[in-house]
Amino acid sequence: MIGRWRSFFLLLLGLAGAAGAAAAAEPAKVSIVIFSPPSVGAILPYVIRDQHFDRANGLAIDFVERTPDAYATEFNSGEFQLGGSASLLIVGLADTRGVKVSYLFNLFDYWGAVVTQRPEIKTIADLKGRELAAAKGTTNYAMFEWFARGEGLDPASLKVVNTAPPGLIGYALADRADAVQLWEPAYSLLLAKKPGIRTLPLDIAGQWRKFAGSDHSPYLGLAAHREWISRHRDLIPRLYRTYRLAAQWVLANPAAAAPLIAPQADAAGLKAIEELVRDNRRLGMNVAPAGKIKPEIDAVFRAGLSLGLLETMPDPAAIYEGAMD
Repeated sequence: MIGRWRSFFLLLLGLAGAAGAAAAAEPAKVSIVIFSPPSVGAILPYVIRDQHFDRANGLAIDFVERTPDAYATEFNSGEFQLGGSASLLIVGLADTRGVKVSYLFNLFDYWGAVVTQRPEIKTIADLKGRELAAAKGTTNYAMFEWFARGEGLDPASLKVVNTAPPGLIGYALADRADAVQLWEPAYSLLLAKKPGIRTLPLDIAGQWRKFAGSDHSPYLGLAAHREWISRHRDLIPRLYRTYRLAAQWVLANPAAAAPLIAPQADAAGLKAIEELVRDNRRLGMNVAPAGKIKPEIDAVFRAGLSLGLLETMPDPAAIYEGAMD
């Protein structure tokens, strides 16, 4: 009789152990708000969904798409604790306004462009008093203002037609403004449709190297509310590995990545995106822990100060310096 109870007890222990192992194997659910495509903020999430890099790292990520304005409202309010289209200056601005958020790691460095079909507009300075279509609420536009000053243009002289990023290609194709400010992957998709459109000179690399002493200008990454960080610090290395794997896969598989980056693109557009990935200079994919690029991040914040976008430097805690490996 004792033997039977002992066997039954061991069986219960085994079942409990199996149930515990199954529970431990359940992926951690994470919700991340991102911009809708075409946007650099949507590139790696689409790859992660397709290739299941989150599952490989014990995560089940739900990516929720929003326009830039809705993204900022819902992330800053804490409705979403994680932001995957976290432009660095917006993170810094939120911090200076009392929203306790931190930049976890960088995904893309800055690049932007201005295109025009007007023959009389030859330089950035020629845009003075002109109509510019742009997504004014984005960090990409804010950084454009900083670089434009270096080219002799006072951004206050522009007549800005504000639109969401997906609408910028349409403005350029229809020639509805004197010029359009946009970035990748929209820029490559636009050139595939209208190869004759002109890009105005904007010495991003030279200006930034002179200002920051670096070839890297952190631009967009993953950010989180510090309350979430304090409760889920163990998930951050897994998130970092997930995004790093996705970036490595994109760079190693540009042809396969192209339809994930630009789902609605035609054959010419997909070819343009493939070439964009192969080159990577304009795409600027650069996955790096925030703590390891702190000088470059501080340089971006200083640029924000010079623009008047930031009134003070953000709290040092806005740059996450925890371990990623």
